[in-house]
Amino acid sequence: MSHQLSKLPSDASHIVISVGGNDALSHKGLLDDEADSVAEVLARLADIQRSFREAYKSMLDQVTALGIPTALCTIYNSRYPDLAEREIANVGLTIFNDVITQEAAIHGLPVIDLRTIFHSDDDYANAVEPSSKGGEKIALAIAHLIPASSTQDAG
Repeated sequence: MSHQLSKLPSDASHIVISVGGNDALSHKGLLDDEADSVAEVLARLADIQRSFREAYKSMLDQVTALGIPTALCTIYNSRYPDLAEREIANVGLTIFNDVITQEAAIHGLPVIDLRTIFHSDDDYANAVEPSSKGGEKIALAIAHLIPASSTQDAG
């Protein structure tokens, strides 16, 4: 994230952050792991969430220090063809999305909940990436969040 912030244009009027999807994907293998108890699974999830929270808080500290209006995006749900896999993966995403929404509240930042704007299969290019239609929905959500006067001043 630091290297992306160094490339931020000096005249940036707003920052919209979408972070966490790749973090979640890096733990997808956990869904196939065996466990002796539900408590063991929850402990693994808690470790993943703790690590993500630390990294996310550090990133937010860097961004908010810039003093530029910032909004955060949740991670949109997956669209795996197998409904059982989809449901399990989407439950797993809650440990990441909880961090995002909690940190947004702590920092007083608005949230674009991408889970609420992707409604159909054609919002997705594949199981975990938006299609052009999904991308357009994200762009519209961002445009609705940022006041028109801000975009006119920046242009």
